[in-house]
Amino acid sequence: MSYPGYPPQSGGYPPQGGGYPPQAGGYPPQAGGYPPAQGGYPPQAGGYPPQAGGYPAAGGYPPAPGGYPQAPGGYPPQAGGYPAPGGGFPPQAGGYQQPAAGGYPSMPPGGGGWGAAPGGYGAPGAQQGYPGGPAPGQPMPNYPGGPAPQPSMPGYGGGVPSNPQAPAMSRGYRGSIKDFPGADPLRDVEVLRKAMKGFGTDENAIIELLGNRSSRQRVPMVTAYKTTYGKDLIHDLKSELTGNFENLVVAMMMSPLHFDASELRHAIKGAGTDEACLIEILSSRSNAEILEINRIYHAEYGKKLEDAIASDTSGHFRRLLVSLCQGSRDEREQVDISLAKQDAQKLYAAGENKLGTDESQFNAILCARSKPHLRAVFHEYQQMCGKDIEKSICREMSGHLEDGMVAVVKCIKNTPVYFAERLNNAMKGAGTKDRTLIRIMVSRSEVDMLDIRQAYMQKFGKSLYTAISGDTSGDYKKLLLKLCGGSD
Repeated sequence: MSYPGYPPQSGGYPPQGGGYPPQAGGYPPQAGGYPPAQGGYPPQAGGYPPQAGGYPAAGGYPPAPGGYPQAPGGYPPQAGGYPAPGGGFPPQAGGYQQPAAGGYPSMPPGGGGWGAAPGGYGAPGAQQGYPGGPAPGQPMPNYPGGPAPQPSMPGYGGGVPSNPQAPAMSRGYRGSIKDFPGADPLRDVEVLRKAMKGFGTDENAIIELLGNRSSRQRVPMVTAYKTTYGKDLIHDLKSELTGNFENLVVAMMMSPLHFDASELRHAIKGAGTDEACLIEILSSRSNAEILEINRIYHAEYGKKLEDAIASDTSGHFRRLLVSLCQGSRDEREQVDISLAKQDAQKLYAAGENKLGTDESQFNAILCARSKPHLRAVFHEYQQMCGKDIEKSICREMSGHLEDGMVAVVKCIKNTPVYFAERLNNAMKGAGTKDRTLIRIMVSRSEVDMLDIRQAYMQKFGKSLYTAISGDTSGDYKKLLLKLCGGSD
């Protein structure tokens, strides 16, 4: 990384070569290491633990002799160690389970929300949750997926996927922005101060700095700037920057949930309401995130989010938003297929199989059930009546309620595809919906931007990087492309 002032060294962090420790022989070294006594740690006689009768039994720890760990068997030991055979976690032989593809553990478990691994957004039948996956050839861990205690209630996700056309999402961290090693907010604000003071502004220095820091590294800069210079960083940035570039930079300096609260506030206040923004945020965040957004909104604006929504919307659309902003959706991963079939029948009876529409039934199921459960419901609905749930909603509803219900369904079915469509709509045609573009690029850059890029390419035949490059310009484009992370 090279930009004015910081960091001084090249090659990342740490600067020294050779790794840790530098000497050959592994960790600890076979001879002459620590402690100095030959034979490893502890000493062969009189040490801790004793060779016989100690803890654990033969085959465990300490290794004999030659360092740590003992081969073969690894950790835990094959016999007498922890966990005990037939009941430990994980059960397979060969020691402590190695990470599955995509990293261990997946953080957080499937179910969606800020920071969620993309398993939470997968299509029906995709294995989801924590840990990242079983080792090759091993049936465990199986969460969710194993059969439920009753044979009539199989776990959703086990065995053959209910929708074989839907590919499983990749695991591991799927954001485009990562923590920069060794970042120091006090040194970072020096770069920002140098870029802003004097005649003119060094926008490239600001782009390089902010585009290579995660949210949790950017937010502390606000306090560090005030501590160092006695001035407000956001105020100084606004005074030096203009237009969409200014709006993007300011958005990146806010914590994710404060940014969500501010976007909800903007969507509600003033003439007109940005209904799509309300649905986008409330349908894609986890319960914990929605509850925190509620707290921030009340603290910042002196009014409950629910009251603000209720005073600015009406009818069944208002009920939908009020339900979503409660942050009390079921977040269990295991699915009862029999209950999914019942819910699919209820939706059919409330819509396609009824003169008129029972909107409250749709509201109750779409806002209260878990996302894995709803993916099973949508599949059962398709199997039962031969129609996609989205098309049924479009036939039965209209206006903002139709748009809201369809958006909830799309977000639950496949969140990256939903956001890819939102980005495309923001950029297609005459003009650009820059507020939507900024909000999605900032809020998803550390969640599932890699999956959104993949979905965009598959659905629209060009990379998101190319689309942004063709629809924006200048410093605004440069920083957006940093958030995008690359071309596919």
